[in-house]
Amino acid sequence: MSVICKDTRGWLLDQLSHLNKAFQRCVSVKSPGQRQHMKCVFKREYFNIFKPHIISKLCSNTNVTARSYSNAVQEGEGNNDGNFETIREEPFSLKKKRKRKLKELNKGEVDAYEYHAKVSKIVLEGTKLLVEKGFAHGILDPSETGRESERLASGVDDNRLADLCEMAKQLPLVGDNEDKTVQIISEDDMTSTEDLDLFSYVTENISDCARLVTLMGQEYLIPPRSSFLLADISCIQPLVKYNKTYDVIVLDPPWENKSVKRSNRYNSLPSCQIKQIPIPSLAAPDCLVVTWVTNRQKHLQFVKEELYPYWSIEVLAEWQWVKITKSGEFVFPLESPHKKPYEILVLGRYKKIKDKSPSTPEVKTNTFPDCKLIISVPSTLHSQKPSLADVLKEFVDPEAKCLELFARNLQPGWTSWGNEVLKFQHLSYFNIEETWQDPLA
Repeated sequence: MSVICKDTRGWLLDQLSHLNKAFQRCVSVKSPGQRQHMKCVFKREYFNIFKPHIISKLCSNTNVTARSYSNAVQEGEGNNDGNFETIREEPFSLKKKRKRKLKELNKGEVDAYEYHAKVSKIVLEGTKLLVEKGFAHGILDPSETGRESERLASGVDDNRLADLCEMAKQLPLVGDNEDKTVQIISEDDMTSTEDLDLFSYVTENISDCARLVTLMGQEYLIPPRSSFLLADISCIQPLVKYNKTYDVIVLDPPWENKSVKRSNRYNSLPSCQIKQIPIPSLAAPDCLVVTWVTNRQKHLQFVKEELYPYWSIEVLAEWQWVKITKSGEFVFPLESPHKKPYEILVLGRYKKIKDKSPSTPEVKTNTFPDCKLIISVPSTLHSQKPSLADVLKEFVDPEAKCLELFARNLQPGWTSWGNEVLKFQHLSYFNIEETWQDPLA
């Protein structure tokens, strides 16, 4: 389980242990008569973040844990001015940003300041308490402060899967009268996986162990009891035809921003296209919908005021994912005007439109907790979010069916969709620790 500890403020997660749990027993068929078993672990180096990406001048010669940062601010040290050693930034303040007057700030900047003013105390105090518990559990270590973080290259070409999805659009479409909606990878199915059509059907691993399979000439680890569709938003129909509705839907949309356009790391989607995702066709009644949102207030307002109402989703709560180092420091200073150490999740409940009938009273659901924190050491890999599976368990039925949209990895028991859905399942992101042979009968 990825939850190391929790309290009324939120949860401290160990994402690496969650990833490794699914791959304690993997199966690969190397020949018709021989099955190879192995234990695989996600490379620890991707989570070895020991020092912040930007060092706060406030505590440049001290241990800048969330705990010490909180104490310093409360005691007035450094005046909480948000200046940094590696880049010289002005304080995040309404009074001045780059020496501009208040009247010169645009609406987005004012909205960002007001939002941060609302959540910063919650983030600071909640992180302080959970980091202290992380020290007690040994998952965090204050002595690691200042140690150089480890950087590994990405395991595979970042754009390869998205490019394949573009090429797949040129393939003949599956007919509307086609009965087949799913293809199976099972432990007992020893046929070649090279012939699977990953773009037209949902692919399932129905076995209780992970499978190492060759897909499109590359080796991927498929978690147990997982399913996926490799496709972009123009080819989402096979997921709808899969004929399943879900109790939990998590979305991580590729939001538009200037940084993405400059870096060309992935294709972003305009808000109007995100609205076209057929959530009402995929959501079960009272489905819990969770959307990852960047700190750009324009996107947050779009989700709450336009996207969720369009999908008939009632906004329930906003949570923050707080990113820390292995020594308990924020990865970015909390008061940085450019980068924040947190991202936002908007949680909502799908309300299926029903015919109004005076004989059918409206069922009210329990109040959902607001302002919760999810705290973890992030991956150095771009856009690899922590799994919400263990966190959401206490709010949904144990047998809940779960779906992740715009996924970049697979999860046991979940269905995943996206044009990079296999990205972090590539074998190059893992180490093989043990292998043993099991002759087939």
